[in-house]
Amino acid sequence: MNRTCRLTTKDFAILETMLERRRALDDPLAQLLEKKLANASVVLLDSIDADVVTMNSRVTFRIGANPAETRTVIQNEVRGVVGASLPVTTPWGLSLLGMGEGEAGFVERSGGEIEPIRVVKVLFQPEAARRATIARQARPALRLVYSANSIVPPLGAVEKIRQTGADDDPGGPTAA
Repeated sequence: MNRTCRLTTKDFAILETMLERRRALDDPLAQLLEKKLANASVVLLDSIDADVVTMNSRVTFRIGANPAETRTVIQNEVRGVVGASLPVTTPWGLSLLGMGEGEAGFVERSGGEIEPIRVVKVLFQPEAARRATIARQARPALRLVYSANSIVPPLGAVEKIRQTGADDDPGGPTAA
């Protein structure tokens, strides 16, 4: 597993729940989850760097000397597309979660063999995409609804008295 791990509050909560369930089943993944959570620093969703692998991130990674692979890190295998996703219920997926671009770690396989794993590139991160969408949206602004024409004096101005001439007088009594 990698040493420095940055998890969002959401990802940390998901892993904690997984750990509780795996402990009850005496699952070997529970030990890896314990290590991951013990070494994690928790970061708010809006504060996580865009180059860190979070849940539902699309990431290119390399295991050992094998060619680079691109997958989406997901919560469990049921939700993902076969071959396009990598659940955190696998040692590789769990190891990638919380790693940044260029960072490397080690994955212990079931036979005790240790494989190096490296994050090549984070192609998509939901938290960064959310921040970009919010930044693109137009900020609320004041909008002019009514414009008084020049006859209406501004507040505090002394209004002139309008007089009507003989041409304006219809010549009869005025209605009050």
